[in-house]
Amino acid sequence: MKPGHVWLHLALLGASLRAVLGWTDPGTRRGLSVGVEESQAEELRSFEVTRREGLSNYDWLRSSCGKKLCGRGSRCTLSRETGEPECRCLEACKPSYVPVCGSDGRFYENHCELYRAACLLEKKIVIAHSKGCFLKGDSCTMANYARLKNVLLALQTRLQPLPEGASRRDPASQKRLLVESLFKVLDADGDGHLSSSELAQHVLKERDLEESFLGCSPSDLLRFDDYNSDGWLTLREFYTAFQVVQLSLAPEERVSVATVTVGLSTVLTCAVHGDLRPPIVWKRNGLALNFLDLEDINDFGEDNSLYITKVTTVHMGNYTCHASGHEELFQTHVLQVNGLSVGNMFYVFSDDGIIILHPVDCEIQRHLKPSEKIFMSYEEICPQGEGDTTRPCQWASAVNVRHRYIYVAQPALNRVLVVDVQAQKVLQSIGVDPLPAKLSYDKSHDQVWVLSWGDVHKSQPSLQVITEASTGQGQHLIRTPFAGVDDFFIPPTNLIINHIRFGFIFNKSDPAVHKVDLETLMLLKTIGLQRHGCLPQAMAHTHLGGYFFVQCRRDRATVAPQLLIDSVTDAVVGPNGDVTGTPHTSPDGRFVVSAAAASPRLHVQEVTLRGEIRTLYDLKISQGISDVAFQRSFTHSNQYCVYATLEAEPDLLFLELATGKAGMLKNFKEPPSGPAGPWGGPRRIMRDSGLFGQYLLTPARESLFLINGRQNTLRCEVSGVKRGTTVVWVGEV
Repeated sequence: MKPGHVWLHLALLGASLRAVLGWTDPGTRRGLSVGVEESQAEELRSFEVTRREGLSNYDWLRSSCGKKLCGRGSRCTLSRETGEPECRCLEACKPSYVPVCGSDGRFYENHCELYRAACLLEKKIVIAHSKGCFLKGDSCTMANYARLKNVLLALQTRLQPLPEGASRRDPASQKRLLVESLFKVLDADGDGHLSSSELAQHVLKERDLEESFLGCSPSDLLRFDDYNSDGWLTLREFYTAFQVVQLSLAPEERVSVATVTVGLSTVLTCAVHGDLRPPIVWKRNGLALNFLDLEDINDFGEDNSLYITKVTTVHMGNYTCHASGHEELFQTHVLQVNGLSVGNMFYVFSDDGIIILHPVDCEIQRHLKPSEKIFMSYEEICPQGEGDTTRPCQWASAVNVRHRYIYVAQPALNRVLVVDVQAQKVLQSIGVDPLPAKLSYDKSHDQVWVLSWGDVHKSQPSLQVITEASTGQGQHLIRTPFAGVDDFFIPPTNLIINHIRFGFIFNKSDPAVHKVDLETLMLLKTIGLQRHGCLPQAMAHTHLGGYFFVQCRRDRATVAPQLLIDSVTDAVVGPNGDVTGTPHTSPDGRFVVSAAAASPRLHVQEVTLRGEIRTLYDLKISQGISDVAFQRSFTHSNQYCVYATLEAEPDLLFLELATGKAGMLKNFKEPPSGPAGPWGGPRRIMRDSGLFGQYLLTPARESLFLINGRQNTLRCEVSGVKRGTTVVWVGEV
C-alpha cells in the first residue's frame, strides 16, 4: 500500500471512530449537537478511548485502552501517575435536553447526565421507565429552592471566606462579593457563562450536603433563573437568582433643587435606579413619610414618587429618598417654595420631553423626560426606538383646558396626552385617528376638537371631539360626520362673550365655509365664497360688530384680499379692503392685525364702538411675519401692543397698536432651522402669558427666550431646550 493511501486509510478510520465512539473536542463541545440518541451514545462511550499525539499514536492508545472496559458515564484514560489505563467519570456531557427520571427519584437533563451522576456518586442509578417520578410532581419547591441557594452561599463562605477588608462593608456589598466568588467557582472554564454541566458537577462534589437540598440541585438555577432561556446563566442572571440588588445614582442627581409655587402640587421622583430595586423610602428630618398617612404628603404609583398636594411654606426643606435596606445610597431633594400666585407657568413641549418653565425666576421648575411614565397606562411619554437609538419627541398642537389640564397632540403616535397641571404629571393618553395635527378647546361645551390628517398627504382627514375635557378622565371620543375637513375655526371666549354656539369647518380647495352647531355637531349652513373666488385659509372673529375675517387665496399661489362675514346674517359683506394675510384679533376684539410669512406688510385695523372697521396703518417690514402675540399696555388703559416674530430673522418686532410706534428687540438667537414643523403652524411661535400677564416666550434652535412685556426688554435665555415649538401658558388655577 502506498504511503498516501496509508494516511488516507487512517484518516477515514479516525473519522469513523469519532462518529461511532462519540469523540468530541472539548474546545468546541458547546457548538456540537447530539448526533445519535443519548442512550445509544452512552453505550458507545463505554468503549471510548482518548486520542493523544494525533493519529501517529493511535496504535499505542489502542493497545493501552483496547482491553479496558469502562461502564456508562465513564471512559478510559491513561493515568498521569502510572501511565496505566483507568476508568474515569465523564467531565461533561453534550448539552441536550431530553429529560429522564432516575431510579433515585431525581430528574436529569439527558441519559448522559444520569449515568455520569451514577459514576460520580458511585451508586447504581437506572432509568425509571415507569415514569412514576414524573407523575408525583417536582420535588424542588420554591421553598426548597430558596434553601438550596442559602446552603450554597453558606458553603461558599466556609470554603472561600471574604477578604478581611470586605467584612467592614455593608451586608449588601458582602453578599454581592460572595455571589461573585461563587459564580467564579462554578464557572469552571472561565467563559462568563454557567452551563448545566458546570452546575451539575458542583452539586456532585458536595455529596455530604445532598440531603440538605431537599430535591433541589444547582442545576435548578438554570431552570428557574435563565430568564432569556438561552441555556446559560450570566453573572447578571446569577445576581438576580440570589437577589443581589444593583443600585446606581448619577453624581449630578445626588442633590435636586425644585422651586414650587404656593398652592400648586409637586412630584418628587427618586433617581436611585437599578435591578431588583426595593421600594423607595422617603424621609424628612430623619422620619420616614411612607406610612404616616399624611393628608398632603404620600407616595403614589409604581415609580414610588412622592406627591405633595397644595404646597405651602411649611413644606419647604429637604427630603431624602433611598431604596429600602440601602440607606447608604440616597438622593436629597431641596424643596423651595415661593409665594407667586398659583399657576403662571409656561409648558414647553420639546424634543426632550415637557419643560415647565417659571417665568419670574427664569428657571425650569420641572422636566418631564421622554422616559417618564404616563400615570394611567404606564407607557412612556415619548417611546424610544429599538436598541440604543434615541428618537426626539414629536408634538403638534396643545390647548389649555380651564387651567386644569393640557391636551397635546403626538401625531406620530396617533394619540393625545392629558397633562395634569396640579400634579405636573402626564395623566393619560387618548388614542385618536392617525396624525392628529390640530387641537382647539371649545370652552362653552368643555370639549377638545381634534383634526387628524390620516396620512402625511392629508388624503384621509377626520374631525373628532373629546367631550368632558375638564374632568381629566372618563372622557368620550366622538367622530363627527364631516368628511374632507382641511381646517376649522372655533371663536374664542373673552371677558364679555363667555358662550360660543357655532364653529366653522372648511376645505382649502372648496370656496365655502360650513357653519356647525358646537353642541349637536350638526351642519347648519354652507356659506358660499365662490362669487369672490375665495378659497378659505384661516379665520378670526371680533364680537364688536360681529365680524368674521376670512383669509383667502384664489389659487395655489395667489393671495386674495380678506372677506368679511356678518355673524348675525351669515352674509358675505365683501372684501376687507385690500387687506391680506392671516388675521389676529386682540383679546378685547378692538384691534385686528393681519400679516403673512411671505408678505412685507403688516396691516392694523380698529373696530370702533359703532361697529365700523377702519384701517389705522400699514407697516412695511423687511421680513415676513411668522407669529404674533398681544400684550396689554402697562402705560395706557384699554390699549394693546403686539410682539411679532420674523420669518427669517432672530429679531422681534414691537408695535404699539394705538400710536403705530414700532421698534425691534435684538440679541436673540436664530429661530428653529428649516420651515415650519411638519404638522403645520408658524416657523417661530410667540406666546403670551394670559390676559393680565407680562411675559412672552419664543423659542430659538436650542433655547427659549423670555421677554418682559412691562419693561419691553429681553428677560432671559433658558438654554438646552431643543425645538420647543409647542407652548402653552397656564395662568391662575
